[in-house]
Amino acid sequence: MTDLRYPIGKFAPPETYTPGELDGFFNRIKRLPAQLEKALSTLTEEQIDTPYREDGWTVRQVVHHLADSHMNAYIRFKWALTEETPTIKAYDEKKWAETPETQALTQLSVALLKALHDKWVTLMRGMSAADWDKQFVHNQTHKTVRLAQVAGTYAWHGEHHLAHITALKARMDWK
Repeated sequence: MTDLRYPIGKFAPPETYTPGELDGFFNRIKRLPAQLEKALSTLTEEQIDTPYREDGWTVRQVVHHLADSHMNAYIRFKWALTEETPTIKAYDEKKWAETPETQALTQLSVALLKALHDKWVTLMRGMSAADWDKQFVHNQTHKTVRLAQVAGTYAWHGEHHLAHITALKARMDWK
């Protein structure tokens, strides 16, 4: 049986990334809001309030989480580009998924993701080869993370949560 938590598998970062791989990440990040919008377009509000798995977030929470998470990733990019190996602040994503705006229409976060991803991809396409080696330190794990890995992680992250929605639709036979 497929693990409903990881419908596309876990992200396994390689040590290095080619310019072609980075370009692929840009394209995947750029496409996500439209793919998300399409996946949501046929769902009712009741379906949007359905958890994607037992004890999991609702589709609505997943969509709002994507916006929250990707905003944090964008800001981490900016810190790493403008400061010397900054220590970033983590956030409690489970508590963030319970704040009042996570009950708003999903279109709110889809619109935010459209603008954010346009800006983020513009930033990434303008980065130099040396910029991709810049890194930050995670304040909880104390690990350093290179920006190339962050791009790969978030290309995967968007598709990971999109698959939560599309897999739920398939299991429930929602067109």
